[in-house]
Amino acid sequence: MPDAFAARVKRQGIVNAWGDPAFREAIERTGRKQIAIGGVTTDVCLIFPAIDAVRAGYQVQAVLDISGSPFELSEWTARQRMAEAGVAFTCANTLISEWAQDWSTGVGKQLIQLMFKDILPPIGPGG
Repeated sequence: MPDAFAARVKRQGIVNAWGDPAFREAIERTGRKQIAIGGVTTDVCLIFPAIDAVRAGYQVQAVLDISGSPFELSEWTARQRMAEAGVAFTCANTLISEWAQDWSTGVGKQLIQLMFKDILPPIGPGG
């Protein structure tokens, strides 16, 4: 994680991450057309890049349980606007499960540890 944090796109005050060329180019360089996105706040950090990414031709999943809004109305309104724009909603555990597909694989064992790191004991090589 420290390397990923150091390599992050560092925006200087741009509210809509999609409006930052470095952010957009980082997404484009992946070659993927399906993205999952979250933000500190749903009603500011998540809504704008999610909607703009859909407009740019991406399939977007907004990870709702890693974002939030200070007011119930702003949360509801942001979700409504994203849904109308074609953004799909998901939660972290659902997304991780979708990525894993099979908990018995090496990747699956790593991902299940992320989901339940405070509950499950570490899984060794034998499962």
